[in-house]
Amino acid sequence: MAAPTPKFNSKSPTIRRILREAHELTTSPSPDYHAEPLESDLFEWHFTLRGPPHSAFEAGIYHGRIVLPPSYPLRPPSFRFLTPSGRFETNREICLSISGHHEETWQPAWGIRTALVALRTFMETDVKGQLGGLEAGEQVRRRLAAESVGWRCGACGGGKTNGEILAECEARAQEMAGQGAGVEEVKVPEELKMRWKDEMEGQKNKGKEREGERASDDEESARLAEGFVQTAVPAAPRNAEPEAGQRTAGGSTTSPAVRPVPAPRPPGAAPGPALQQVQPRVAEDVPVWLDQLIIGIAVLLAAVVLKVMLD
Repeated sequence: MAAPTPKFNSKSPTIRRILREAHELTTSPSPDYHAEPLESDLFEWHFTLRGPPHSAFEAGIYHGRIVLPPSYPLRPPSFRFLTPSGRFETNREICLSISGHHEETWQPAWGIRTALVALRTFMETDVKGQLGGLEAGEQVRRRLAAESVGWRCGACGGGKTNGEILAECEARAQEMAGQGAGVEEVKVPEELKMRWKDEMEGQKNKGKEREGERASDDEESARLAEGFVQTAVPAAPRNAEPEAGQRTAGGSTTSPAVRPVPAPRPPGAAPGPALQQVQPRVAEDVPVWLDQLIIGIAVLLAAVVLKVMLD
């Protein structure tokens, strides 16, 4: 029994873009690569790719998977090689990166065709100890290239070999070229690069750790600055000083002989309030007998004046 044909929302921009690219790759085939989505999943494609010329891979035809993200084409597709090549580990995901491992800067104008051409060019690059790269010798790579032509994928192609799939594409491309509808040469943008996905994620994690450290330093600096602001102005002496002045002026309580040292006043402040607070303290220190003597002298003077006036 045949599997039911899946239904997709044809109004979705992502679905429309995927269907348009699938139609374009079918109607404008290339003799060097072929790609189409699976019947059961539009977001999973399989590709067949001829090895780059003038290299140990030139006689090989390699097969792999393309996985499109749900937000395609806003984010780039990823690739896995299923055919051994001596250059890449099989079934390991490769991601496109743009200008320094930032796949967020992927241009939506680029498509699967451009990515396939970039992937083909990427095969010629040196491994240089790259994570996931294979340092196989040239003889091993040429042997694997010869074996790859007869490789079959169990999920697509109807049991056809890589060589048969690409032979059909080459025949259609020649037919289209005879009709004057050949495929224009695709140029890979200079900023389009490829990296292993786990390598890119590792660098992203390092970047997040650095951002976290910077945020922690900023938070600590903010706490220190806040502490300096809180301890800069002593509030208690300022509130206590007016209360002491009010009690002295009223005379209801006796001021202690030793008073706490007031907070230092800012430069240029008027010394008037301090003098006003000192004067009442001098008056309170006068002995009682001196007050009585002054009163007695005043009464005596008043009596003398009164006697003179009566005489």
